[in-house]
Amino acid sequence: MTALHEESRKRAGEDGELYARTATELLDAYAKGEASPVEATESVLDRIEALDPKLNAYCLVDRDAALAQARASEARWRRGAPQGLLDGVPSSIKDLLYTKGWPTLRGSLSISPDREWDEDAPCVARMREENAVFVGKTTTPEFGWKGVTDNPLTGVTRNPWNTSATSGGSSGGSAAAVAAGMAPLSVGTDGGGSVRIPAAFCGIFGMKPTYGRIPLYPASPFGTLAHAGPMSRTVEDAALLMDVVTRADSRDWSQLARPEGSFRTAVAEALSQGSLTGLRIAYAPTLGGVEVDPQVAVRVERAAQLLTERGAVVEEAEPAFEDPIEAYHTLWFSGAAKVVENLGEEQFARLDDGLRDVCRQGAAKSALDYLTAVETRMALGVLMGRFHQTYDLLLTPAIPGTAFEAGVEVPEGSGMTRWTQWTPFSYPFNLTQQPAASVPCGVTDAGLPVGAQLVAARHGDALVLRASAVLHEALRGEGVVSFAPVG
Repeated sequence: MTALHEESRKRAGEDGELYARTATELLDAYAKGEASPVEATESVLDRIEALDPKLNAYCLVDRDAALAQARASEARWRRGAPQGLLDGVPSSIKDLLYTKGWPTLRGSLSISPDREWDEDAPCVARMREENAVFVGKTTTPEFGWKGVTDNPLTGVTRNPWNTSATSGGSSGGSAAAVAAGMAPLSVGTDGGGSVRIPAAFCGIFGMKPTYGRIPLYPASPFGTLAHAGPMSRTVEDAALLMDVVTRADSRDWSQLARPEGSFRTAVAEALSQGSLTGLRIAYAPTLGGVEVDPQVAVRVERAAQLLTERGAVVEEAEPAFEDPIEAYHTLWFSGAAKVVENLGEEQFARLDDGLRDVCRQGAAKSALDYLTAVETRMALGVLMGRFHQTYDLLLTPAIPGTAFEAGVEVPEGSGMTRWTQWTPFSYPFNLTQQPAASVPCGVTDAGLPVGAQLVAARHGDALVLRASAVLHEALRGEGVVSFAPVG
C-alpha cells in the first residue's frame, strides 16, 4: 500500500467508523449485533453535516425521516426479523429520480417544489420495499444534461479527492457522496456515461446495466439512451443493489425480463474462485486513437495485466468503428430540447447556458436527422454484437484523463466546447445499450482517481459484475482504495 493510500485510509476513517462501512459490512454488523441501523445512520448523517459544505453532494437531506426509518429497522433487527435485502442501509438517490415525499427538482429553477410528490421511481420503490434508509437526494447538472455536476439551483459539486476538481457527472453528487462516506449506496442515471464518468473521477465502482434491466419511470426524454445504475465502493454492494432494483415495474413498457439467478451469488462465486479462466478480453487502450493521459494509460494497462494473471486471455483488439459523436449529439440534444419544450421565455432564460445552447441545436433537428442517427446507432449495435462473438469483454479506460477544475464543462485550455469531447469511451455504449462499468484502478501522482471500463454484450450484466469483482479484488490487493481522503 502506498503512503498516499495509507494516508487516505487514515483521513477517511477506515478504522471501524460506521460511515466507512460498505452496505454488505453494515448488514453483517447488524446481524451480529455489533452495530445498529440507528448508529449507522447517525454516523452517515454526521458525516454529511461535516463534509457536505465542502462537497455539495446533497441537494436534500432529511435527518428526521432517515432516523425514523432507521429506528423502525433497528426494531426489526432486535426482534431477529429484518425485512428486506437493504434493511437499515443508509442510501441516497440522484435528484432525477422520483422519491415519495421529497421534491425532484432536477437541478433546475424551472421546477416548482410546491406540488404533490407522491410517487417513487421504480428503483426507489424497490429499495423502499427492501427497507433501505433514505438519507437524501444527490445533486445533478440541470436535467442531467452534461458530464460534470453544477446547476443554477444548487451550484457546484466537488470531488472528495480534491475539492478544487469536479466530481464528474451527471451523477456527480452520488459519486462524491459514496466516495466520502456519506452513505454507501446510491442510484445514479447514465445517458452518456453519467454513472461511469463520476465513478472514475471519484474512485468508486459504477455500472450502467443493459438498457431496460433497471425499470425507469417516468420515461426519460432522452429515450433509450438513459439507464439507471448502482454506485458503491465495492462490486459486492453493487450486485446487492442490482438484486433489488432490477425487479419488474409495470410502469416501464421497455423493461427487460429479470434474468434468472442472483447478481450477488454470481459475484460471490467469482470472488471465491478468484479466476477468470476461459474469458477472452479485448484490450482497447485508445479505442481507435483517443489521446489518453499517460498516467491513466499505465493504470489501465496494469488492470489488463491483472486480468491476465487471473486467467483471462487478454489481447489488444479495437472494435473498428468511427466516433459516433454526431449521431449521439442528434439524439441527446433532441432529448434536451424535448425536456424544455414547454418552458416560457423567462424560464428558458434561467437555464444553464450550455443547456440552452444544446436545446436550440436539438430543436433544429428534423425527424430525418433523428432517424439517420438511429440508423448509425443500429449499425454500431450490429458491429459490437459481432465483436462480442469473439470477445467476452472489452477493456478500455473509463475516461481518457482525470478530474479537472470544478465548475466548467470542459478542461481549461483544451479547446473543447462540449463534455462529449472528453468522454469518448462512454457514450458509444449508451448508443448500443450494452452493460459497462468503471472499476477504480488507482490514483495518479497528483492523487486523482483513474477508472478502467469493462463492457460486455447486451444482457451480459452478470459477466461485467463477475469480472469487475475479480479485478477490483486484485487491485485492492495492490493498495487501491475507494474511499476518498476529502481534501
